[in-house]
Amino acid sequence: MSGDEKAIIISIDIMDAMPKPPTLDTQTLRQAAGDAVAALKALGNPERLLLLCQMSQGEISVAELEALLDIHQPTLSQQLGVLRREGMVTTRREGRNVFYSVADPRLLALLRTLYTQYCPKEGA
Repeated sequence: MSGDEKAIIISIDIMDAMPKPPTLDTQTLRQAAGDAVAALKALGNPERLLLLCQMSQGEISVAELEALLDIHQPTLSQQLGVLRREGMVTTRREGRNVFYSVADPRLLALLRTLYTQYCPKEGA
């Protein structure tokens, strides 16, 4: 910059620029925290995380899960049971086959974030 030119610096406090969230009811916030903790607990187990990641790609059978992830009985049944009890997956039976899928779109969003942050990238 030459001596005659002056820089104009505009300072914006980022916190002032962001909209203020509404004050949440303590009971509502407590329920939301409980829901988040339940999801994080389920994701805190490597087998359950692998199962959910595979299901995030679409409905899949128990036999396919076992073959793709190399998770065998009884571990597979136990972990799928936890996911069912937590309401994180839905099931559909077709003859002798049971198919699983992720039940909650919020969980799919969380899985996408984990994938973006932690999974290896192609060609990296």
